[in-house]
Amino acid sequence: MPASPPTRRAAAARSVPRPDAVEVATLPNGLRLLVLPLPQVDSASVSVFIRCGSRHEGPRENGISHVVEHMAFKGTATRNCQQINLDAERLGAEVNAHTDKDHTAFHMRGLAAHAPRFVHMLADIVLHGTYPEAELERERQVILQEVAEDEDDAFSTAFKLYDRQAWGTHPMARPVIGQRRNIERFGRGDLQAWVRRQYAAGHTVVAVAGRVDPQALLREVEAAFGAMPGGPAPQDQPAAWQGGFASRRHAGVSQSHVVLGFPLPSLRERGHAAGIVAATLFGEGMSSPLMDEVRERQGLAYYAACSADLNDLGGQLIVEGSMAPEHVEPFAATVQRLLQRQAERIAPQHLDRARHQLAVRALDSQERPYRRMEEAVLDLFCVGRVRSPAERLEALHAVGPQRLRSLFEGLLQSPAAAAVAGRVPRDGDRTLRALAATA
Repeated sequence: MPASPPTRRAAAARSVPRPDAVEVATLPNGLRLLVLPLPQVDSASVSVFIRCGSRHEGPRENGISHVVEHMAFKGTATRNCQQINLDAERLGAEVNAHTDKDHTAFHMRGLAAHAPRFVHMLADIVLHGTYPEAELERERQVILQEVAEDEDDAFSTAFKLYDRQAWGTHPMARPVIGQRRNIERFGRGDLQAWVRRQYAAGHTVVAVAGRVDPQALLREVEAAFGAMPGGPAPQDQPAAWQGGFASRRHAGVSQSHVVLGFPLPSLRERGHAAGIVAATLFGEGMSSPLMDEVRERQGLAYYAACSADLNDLGGQLIVEGSMAPEHVEPFAATVQRLLQRQAERIAPQHLDRARHQLAVRALDSQERPYRRMEEAVLDLFCVGRVRSPAERLEALHAVGPQRLRSLFEGLLQSPAAAAVAGRVPRDGDRTLRALAATA
């Protein structure tokens, strides 16, 4: 059953929770605790999700969320970097963090009995970071090496070019890793100011999955995070799809890396489930129209894939592939032809395949505690409530052939965003440019 809208209430413990049970409680400062009780496991995953990512950054701030994520582990008011690492590892805990376009998250996973300690250890990292100057200078070099590795990756370059064509100057187009010039410039004061402005309780979720007592955890979270400032909600600007084509050569690269995308409804729109079904039907699995034609019948690419990337500001159906430069044009022409074929007729066996693949994917997610927890948190951020697995699957299975045909037809009437990086074929991208010019 979906969680109730946030209210100040203790999360009620159940001896045998339903498989889709999620408990949500809200502290007076607006911070939410989300608990996924899993009595069948002996471990616990504890994460702190903050609605702060690269899409909340300005041009001169691009990359700062990622730098803060790195630096949060480098020292707090009571512990240095070495003590932070030792405190976690002496419990056998795994520690990690990540930054995305719409959030930053800090994680610990270990024995269920240690979950309350994980709550306090993560609170120390998130709320009491000191961002020492000496540590910043050392970590800056590590991050710049990460940037260099990203710059050397032609596929990553293709995606960054693609994002700019898809979203133009909107913050959605900004890379999570940031700009080298910004990373070289950020100082300790910049990081502290960013955290004060962005790390607010009103858009923070502490999420726990495992064999835990929700009521006991609520007390621990209140003690650890109760003083966190409420703060204003992040200001997300509406995102409008642009479309266009870009390319960039990479020295020493033998393949062409292609990214081609079309706009889909956002997670907040009623039709968003159709985009997920469409991507699965079109390109998931070796028997899908994309893979069967591109790889099995024509041998145009070793790697190709199709996915639906949705959030609360927008969505996109993305086709990607790596191939010999001379195959870029036939690859793009084949993708266009296959999309047109779906707009004309949805083969029953492919719709049946897609529905079963989505059902298996849903089961796989339910068997991965962290994945279930992350899905629930992103639901809170994007749609304001937690959707049950049954609700998600029902919406996907309700998508019929006519809705899919209409969606594919709409894709071909929209300007595509397209990018090629690596070895760029001379006069071999005519179809990509034509798709990007569609109006």
